Amino acid sequence: MNIGIKWRDALTGLALACSFATAQAAEPKKVDVLLVGGGIMSSTLAIWLNELEPGWSMEMVERLDKVAEESSNGWNNAGTGHSALAELNYTPEKDGKIDITKAVEINESFQITRQFLAWQVKSGVLKNPRSFINTTPHMSFVWGDDNIRFLKKRYEALQASPLFRPMQYSEDHEQIRKWVPLMMEGRDPQQKLAVTWTPIGTDVNFGEITRQYVGYLQQQQNFSLKLNSEVEDITRNADGSWRVEYKNLKDGSKNTTDTKFLFIGAGGAALPLLQKSGIAEAKDYAGFPVGGSFLVTDNQDIALKHMAKAYGIASTGAPPMSVPHLDTRVLDGKRVILFGPFATFSTKFLKEGSLLDLFASMSVHNVWPMTRVGVREFDLVKYLIGQLMQSDDDRFAALQTYFPHAKKEDWRLWQAGQRVQIIKKDEQLGGVLKLGTEVVTAKDGSIAGLLGASPGASTAPPIMLDLMGKVFKDRLASSAWQEKVKQIIPSYGTRLNDDPAAVEREWAYTSEVLQLAQAPGNQGNVDAVGQKGADADPDLSPDAQQ
Repeated sequence: MNIGIKWRDALTGLALACSFATAQAAEPKKVDVLLVGGGIMSSTLAIWLNELEPGWSMEMVERLDKVAEESSNGWNNAGTGHSALAELNYTPEKDGKIDITKAVEINESFQITRQFLAWQVKSGVLKNPRSFINTTPHMSFVWGDDNIRFLKKRYEALQASPLFRPMQYSEDHEQIRKWVPLMMEGRDPQQKLAVTWTPIGTDVNFGEITRQYVGYLQQQQNFSLKLNSEVEDITRNADGSWRVEYKNLKDGSKNTTDTKFLFIGAGGAALPLLQKSGIAEAKDYAGFPVGGSFLVTDNQDIALKHMAKAYGIASTGAPPMSVPHLDTRVLDGKRVILFGPFATFSTKFLKEGSLLDLFASMSVHNVWPMTRVGVREFDLVKYLIGQLMQSDDDRFAALQTYFPHAKKEDWRLWQAGQRVQIIKKDEQLGGVLKLGTEVVTAKDGSIAGLLGASPGASTAPPIMLDLMGKVFKDRLASSAWQEKVKQIIPSYGTRLNDDPAAVEREWAYTSEVLQLAQAPGNQGNVDAVGQKGADADPDLSPDAQQ
């Protein structure tokens, strides 16, 4: 009898222990910050917060088996360090006058990015600048009388800003040939051309930056990374924190994390996740996915003859991401050339997403704005239909307007990433198309998400700095945060455009640390860092890629 009682007590104890263990396992993990998405935006915010609040606990949740495999992957974006040096859509002509306001804003933002990257190199977070950023001249390339007139006026208007001082203008075929010989081979010598050439432009591998950021963060005790993990639900807790439930796509296990602050930097998936949270601010938005493909050559006999990002003019009504450009890139350790993009359509919000993404994002709140935009933005609809109807011959003919001697056998078509264009509810118009990036935050600052496309990754550091100003307003205003931010971004709180001397100092500093070409006439000690000008090749040796 005693033995039976002992067995019963033992089994009861074991059952209680198992129940307790199960309860313990089901208890949500608690963190200060949870980041959804393992791309450039989430990783940049994590690096910022690690600098400013090293004691905060952070968790990053990524649905793929590696970080930086969606929009941040070098093959899924153009890799342009957007500075408005070549992108003509940033300088619209209004009533015969070129408006450079947006161009200056974009350029100022990229100077913040340069300073942020330089600090991370100095701090040891980023290794070998040549593995993720390289000097690549930026060029605007146009033909036709109206386009030439516009480009010349644009150049003259931009000369009022010290940020665009290194830019040069030419209509001379021989000069253009010196800059981009590949684009002039086989071209009609009578064709009227005009270009602007800025030797201090950059090509950036945002995927490599992301991988190095996350690699560094994983060495910190307060950071954890969850791969193969898809967010299934987001709910608000009674204490104001957020509960995020996610599923491991490999083994099916479920996990729950409670977080004081939630950031959704999941590219095209950001909109449906914001909608899932139920915040009122997300109800005003809808999204329309537009994909892109590029013609690519890795033939080194061709790639080594072109050293520029040469941008043309977008078709009427086309989104900024559609501007055709012939780009030098450094991907997978070698020089390649990409031409495009050519618009593609899929109802997926991510390259690795679901065909149901677009339909799942529709609600009673955003169907009307989407309908109004579809009716009003006829030029955009016309452009997309035209792109979708293109044949391989059509795409190759477009390439030959930039590279006349191109041969089909040297090129292949590559499907790049998906971008979700923002549609926002508007009281007067019903809905408006927003062709940029937009931060959406809850009123109390406990949750935020990033929507949109260009300029995107190029301005991740200033975008995340602005976000912190909204969600951590009091902390950013504190002396401790202010001191640290100014240490990282020396120009913080000022406008470089108003201070030519400050522009020179910033260029000299960031060019030296990031091993980039100095601005003409601002050589500093560039010889010591090994890249003496725009013609210097990126370091592609195996050691340099570590």
